[in-house]
Amino acid sequence: MRDQYQRNIDYIRISVTDRCNLRCTYCMPEDIHLTSMSELLTFEEIVQVVGVGAELGIRHVKLTGGEPLLRRSLPTLVQMLKNIEGIEQVTMTTNGILLKEHLPALLKAGLDAVNISLDSTDRDTFRKITGFDQLDMVLAAIDAACASGIRTKINAVSLNLGEEAIWNLIALAKDRPIDVRFIEMMPIGHGKDFPVYSHTKMLERLRERYPDLTADKAMHGFGPAVYYHIPGYQGSIGLISAIHGKFCDKCNRIRLTSTGFLKGCLCYNTGADLREILRANEAEDEKRRHLTETMESAIYAKPRAHCFESAEDVTERATMNEIGG
Repeated sequence: MRDQYQRNIDYIRISVTDRCNLRCTYCMPEDIHLTSMSELLTFEEIVQVVGVGAELGIRHVKLTGGEPLLRRSLPTLVQMLKNIEGIEQVTMTTNGILLKEHLPALLKAGLDAVNISLDSTDRDTFRKITGFDQLDMVLAAIDAACASGIRTKINAVSLNLGEEAIWNLIALAKDRPIDVRFIEMMPIGHGKDFPVYSHTKMLERLRERYPDLTADKAMHGFGPAVYYHIPGYQGSIGLISAIHGKFCDKCNRIRLTSTGFLKGCLCYNTGADLREILRANEAEDEKRRHLTETMESAIYAKPRAHCFESAEDVTERATMNEIGG
């Protein structure tokens, strides 16, 4: 369906847990309160939401966390979502620690693509960012995903770690058919404490280092990344410039938190509590009608644009692991 600004909303990002096996400094503070399992949406409740969403025009589902693979039997949810009429694609974002272990089951369930979060290929830097010395597991997951043939992307938050860190991440795309994507830091949770490394500046440096860099117009998915290709590289480079390349006029997504709150925009704390409806003591047909009406209203009311360029106007106070990365 279309929102009040006539944007076609066909993509939902679903957080299945706020738990994570890493502690990235900008995402998940050490002392955070974790949600009890009883507060999380069940797989059946998630399927109910996506089923109604599909009737309203949702076609693409992204599973996130926290770390989604900490949710037991996640491949079962993938299969359940793939069986919903109208859903064309189910993908996942993961930190990669558990991916190699679960990849066969995910592929069997029908997972269409995977995004692996990796901010640095330097072991010490990785440990400082995440709190754990597990870089090798992430690199092994990247190679396993590439070998399996599943469409694979690397998500790197632009942390101003120095240009060598950028070139090392880009090098992953030289001999692998993957997209390496750099994401501008957004002022959500602890992210507001980090400086934004401008992608305008990054693109200038990319053009200086790779004079033959060309715009890549191929279809890479349904998100806002702008892609570039380096001759001789199997993969591509993507820039998601949330601050310096505002793309709200083309935004096609809504978000569902692990506790069932439907959000129209990452920036604001507005939306609709779907869990309350899902667990209400109502007849199933009445519950579905109520769910449909609430989702329609929330999607229609999706804000025109974020306000990340003015961090003091951001009303969302939750951390990224709570909202869904």
